[in-house]
Amino acid sequence: MLNNAIDVRPAGSAVGAEISGVDLSQPLTDSARETLRRTLADRGVVFFRDQTLTPEQHIRLARQFGEINVNRFFSHAEGYPEIALVVKEPDQKKNIGGGWHTDHSYDQVPAKGSILYALETPPTGGDTLFASMYAAYDALSDGLKRTLSGLRAVHSSRHVFGVKREGMEGRFHNHADATQDAVHPVVITHPDSGRKALYVNPGFTLRFEGWTDEESEPLLSYLYQHAVRPEFVYRFAWQPGSLAFWDNRATWHYAVNDYHGERRLMHRITVEGCALGA
Repeated sequence: MLNNAIDVRPAGSAVGAEISGVDLSQPLTDSARETLRRTLADRGVVFFRDQTLTPEQHIRLARQFGEINVNRFFSHAEGYPEIALVVKEPDQKKNIGGGWHTDHSYDQVPAKGSILYALETPPTGGDTLFASMYAAYDALSDGLKRTLSGLRAVHSSRHVFGVKREGMEGRFHNHADATQDAVHPVVITHPDSGRKALYVNPGFTLRFEGWTDEESEPLLSYLYQHAVRPEFVYRFAWQPGSLAFWDNRATWHYAVNDYHGERRLMHRITVEGCALGA
């Protein structure tokens, strides 16, 4: 595959693009890197098939887009702390990421993107859903857009990684380090595309700043239901060698847990981002 013969095709109507003609095991040309950067900012997530990456090559790919965020809580690939293990064994019932969320919104400077590479996948199932937060924002009424424009929301890692969760033993660690709290605008201006995006998520958002949990719950619940309308969502079917690179500022994702008795092993690298503004 050549870096100068890239083909970009939309995956879903609102989110995602499948890219072919690029070998991610090799350093990207300036032109290829710019195509990936622009497509990621526009479509929220880019997909690749039939890639063969060593851990070193996966790390090199990520560093072409920014500094690596070494995950505090996940187990990591042996010898590679930069690579978080996203794994479910045949005897395990719970998976990682089995609910709508966006990675690292609990950080003061949220992650730019996540690069997930499939090593072992079940014969069927184990797909990942992606939802466009651009489309979710655009479809709101003008009145609700005005209301949200002045709001900020509180995000936290404490309730997710700060407690031991039954069925996740051996996959999450360092619970005492889950002390991250952050406040971000509910509607952000994406730093690369300049587009408005909804920036709350069911995984890590607690409440609106200055509101109680009870006051926040009805509006947050509405936004969560609205954001995953079918026309905003794309379902990606994994195969060994598939890779997805998603923008955490423009998308949510959800790992479907429908492959009990099978093994699914992925390597994930998270790329650092920048502070978010309204």
